[in-house]
Amino acid sequence: MSFRTRRVLFMTPFYMIFQFFLMKYLFLLIGGLNDVYLVIFAIFIGLLHVVPMLFEAKKSRKITRFLQTIDGVWMWASLILLIDILAIYLIGIFVELPKQIILMFLAIVPILGVYNYFKAHKLVVNERVLKMDNLARDINIVHLSDVHFGSVRHKQIIRQIANKLMELEKTCEIVIISGDLADGSSVVEKDDFDALKEIDMPIIFTPGNHDFYPGIENVVSACRNAGIIVLDNDKFEYKNLNIYGLTFSFDEIEMPTVDEIKEVLNHDMINIINYHVPYYWEEFSSLGFDIQLSGHTHGGQFYPAVNFANRIFEYNKGLFKNKLGKYLHVTTGVGSMDTPMRWGTDSELVILKLRKR
Repeated sequence: MSFRTRRVLFMTPFYMIFQFFLMKYLFLLIGGLNDVYLVIFAIFIGLLHVVPMLFEAKKSRKITRFLQTIDGVWMWASLILLIDILAIYLIGIFVELPKQIILMFLAIVPILGVYNYFKAHKLVVNERVLKMDNLARDINIVHLSDVHFGSVRHKQIIRQIANKLMELEKTCEIVIISGDLADGSSVVEKDDFDALKEIDMPIIFTPGNHDFYPGIENVVSACRNAGIIVLDNDKFEYKNLNIYGLTFSFDEIEMPTVDEIKEVLNHDMINIINYHVPYYWEEFSSLGFDIQLSGHTHGGQFYPAVNFANRIFEYNKGLFKNKLGKYLHVTTGVGSMDTPMRWGTDSELVILKLRKR
């Protein structure tokens, strides 16, 4: 049983209790509802949260993917409803709100939901420029991360990425994926990433924590079947770029020593470390890496989580440069975790334009 599955099973009873009280206070705003019906609703939501996930772990089907999507949208709606209800009750301490105003407050949730769902599925291309001293010639890299292929975003997200990458082939030379290509919410079959075979650029991938949940061997097999170069604590040289992929997992995995990492550096080239999480940037810079490529944060994915992510991650999203002149790029990712919603962040591919200083 994967870490993700254990996490969902552990949290589901608390999630059901939350749903009971959320609905209780929601219906109190408009007249109330018998607790028996609220208990039935909470149990239904709990089953919706767990049962499709367990089926998806064995075999992915349209119906269970659809139910997982409904569950993901409802999780987002529950959070926004909670904020909405708290606001209504706080205002109600000072002013008695007419029922029409309360309904207007609640109507904000589905309106925001449509926007958030659209935002999560609209893939945009952003650009950033990196000035380098030891660059032989200009080169454009496509950086992406956190595709989260799974139940909520299945083969359609791989096709969407492939179509966008084909549009970029004339201006870019290489693609680097910084982990979490898979999500762990469904099995990964050998042909799931095959749409990426059509890309006429090298595609580099280094695993992140979610890639271990559906079985890292399944993800690696699907990658290699699609012609993707998997860098698992290994390096790949491409023209003036020396790219090292450092695998990240919350599980106990064998990790290279600092001395072993130093050995991969080539000081005649641009040294890039592809590492899923935006950690240890200063340490990697001091070792000699010119660029660190990361993801993991999703930029917070949607409000209010965006503000929370800004507090817990020193480098949440964007391009950073330190005193050594080294760069860290943290992308907000392509897919979304658990819920197919975005607000305040892009579902993005980023063109990193390496230019000679």
